[in-house]
Amino acid sequence: METSAEGVAGTAGDEGAAAERAAAVTAEPGTVGVVERVAIAPASLSPSRASDFMQCPLLYRFRVIDRLPEKPSEAATRGTLVHSVLERLFDAPAAERTAPRAKSLIPGQWDRLRESRPEVVELFADDPEGERLARWLGEAERLVERWFSLEDPTRLEPAEREMFIEAELDSGLKLRGIIDRVDVAPTGDVRIVDYKTGKAPRPEYAEGALFQMKFYALVVWRLKQVVPRRLQLVYLGSGDVVTYDPVVADLERVERKLLALWEAIRLATETGDWRPRPTKLCGWCDHQAVCPEFGGTPPPYPLPVRRVAEGSGVTGAVPGEGTVAGAASGDEAGAGSGERVDVPGAGSGEGAAEGAASGEGAEVAGTGSGQGAGAA
Repeated sequence: METSAEGVAGTAGDEGAAAERAAAVTAEPGTVGVVERVAIAPASLSPSRASDFMQCPLLYRFRVIDRLPEKPSEAATRGTLVHSVLERLFDAPAAERTAPRAKSLIPGQWDRLRESRPEVVELFADDPEGERLARWLGEAERLVERWFSLEDPTRLEPAEREMFIEAELDSGLKLRGIIDRVDVAPTGDVRIVDYKTGKAPRPEYAEGALFQMKFYALVVWRLKQVVPRRLQLVYLGSGDVVTYDPVVADLERVERKLLALWEAIRLATETGDWRPRPTKLCGWCDHQAVCPEFGGTPPPYPLPVRRVAEGSGVTGAVPGEGTVAGAASGDEAGAGSGERVDVPGAGSGEGAAEGAASGEGAEVAGTGSGQGAGAA
């Protein structure tokens, strides 16, 4: 599970004009009944938002800069509920961490979720008899119960649960995220565990999910100077456990990829060049009404646009060859690293669409958070 707060705390690295950008708003000041949203340039990167940009730069803009509202989905909300239940189960003594106890936590965690995120109540507004809600809660119970066939919580004592991590690279890029569970063996070996409420992707699309885990491993490495011994994805939808043992070279490659990606995001932010990238995932997007691919018009860009001198090799607000769209689609990014910034299964629309169709909801191809895909 992963959520983030990009775009809410100033700018990162050497990006200038922070005060000027922060002054921009997405609604006319004084408009009655309209909540003014201050538009701030992206300040950090999380696995979900990195995946957004590689999937579709315009989607990234809508979520991080415009912060357009998105409707909650049953699949993503169920993912949040299941995650909270698995987290709270470890409050109990080891011998009491049973499937019946875990399932008994679901009603209370659902009440807490409705209190903290009132918008999820809309999911069952047209269900006066509660039949659909009962089926939905039953599906959550089955996911929780399946977890016990994959791991034994009576033998686990997590070092961390829902661990917020943040690290700043030498370049100034700030990376952040939330790790579902961190296990530390008596030997000091670290295992990072992430729960997925959807089905495991086919092997050819597994790299998308591993990107998220390698991102976490990179942050832990930079923070603790320890390379995690194992990365573990637990797919409750299909009953699969996928593991990967990273090495330093893996994390160095991920860091170069993220630096190239951040350079592409920085360029898009400054030029206003955010292109849509049509894939099969477009069918699940909440922003079709404002997407040019569906005949819509994006809202006015709320940040200052930097015009680049002609002949510099970089276009301004008018898209050109070799700009952000090229980087997002897997062409060489402009960071000079030679790293490609696409992620199999996240940017291609194939494995990602498969993940969404399987009930993963926001956890597209294993790269999302399970908490919905709202703005950071």
